[in-house]
Amino acid sequence: MTMNNQTVISQFLLLGLHIPPEHQHLFYALFLAMYLTTVLGNLIIIILILLDSRLHTPMYFFLSNLSFSDLCFSSVTMPKLLQNMQSQVPSITYVGCLTQMYFLMVFGGLEIFLLLVMAYDRYVAICLPLQYSSIMSPSLCVCLVLLSWVFILLYSMLHTLLLARLSFCEDNVIPHFFCDISALLKLACSDIYINELMIFILGGLVSVIPFLLIILSYIQIVSSILRVSSTKVIHKVFSTCGSHLSVVSLFYGTIISLYIYPSGNNSTVKETVMAMMYTVVTPMLNPFIYSLRNRDMKEALMRVLCKKKISL
Repeated sequence: MTMNNQTVISQFLLLGLHIPPEHQHLFYALFLAMYLTTVLGNLIIIILILLDSRLHTPMYFFLSNLSFSDLCFSSVTMPKLLQNMQSQVPSITYVGCLTQMYFLMVFGGLEIFLLLVMAYDRYVAICLPLQYSSIMSPSLCVCLVLLSWVFILLYSMLHTLLLARLSFCEDNVIPHFFCDISALLKLACSDIYINELMIFILGGLVSVIPFLLIILSYIQIVSSILRVSSTKVIHKVFSTCGSHLSVVSLFYGTIISLYIYPSGNNSTVKETVMAMMYTVVTPMLNPFIYSLRNRDMKEALMRVLCKKKISL
């Protein structure tokens, strides 16, 4: 049904990946391997933290939630990408597109808040060590995670409902491999002023403010470290914070390079590569970063494997 140059869109075409036909199977195998690695790596971290009582601490409670968020974040895009790579027409239904966009914002935003909560946990552990147990109580840890969930669910629902009220033109081609909110707004025929205003206002609350608070917490941590003369203590602090800082740098580095720096003529290619970094590569690397740099995780894995061997 068409009215005033507008049409009822039933599906969108996802044309973000321009892969030559002769390389299609190679890239399919590569993306499948990356997705399976992401699922396996994050599941191992979650299971280790659940099974090993020595890891039942605030830091590892937040880490298990981060791994769950990474697992879901990747699962929102990768299965559909793999399906479209095997299809002649890489499409997604209108309802499927809005659903994918909603859960992308949920798990992407949840990752941001979890990184902030983990930074606060490290700040209390290093700058206020004597008060750590009383401040980072189990009830506070659960409340921080629940508040993150509630806020980001409402935030994502608001953007999804605002987008659902828009009418779309006959052009239904999204130059991306997933349903990105900015790409969908470009296809809309309705007035998108409210949508852009909400993205500008609430986007700052969800992304910029947590990033600034993370930076502030690490400034306090570094200043606290510099007052300590013991090399052993400094090394222990850096080994504790190194994994979290690496994940923060990787996640925010791709987002900043995507949205802050101009992309020039190759904007579509750059946006696709950067989006692939924070939706596929980062969730895959996070388990390796935490396991390779974390002695507790290695010891927990050895204990679980030894128990399994003994039981067999």
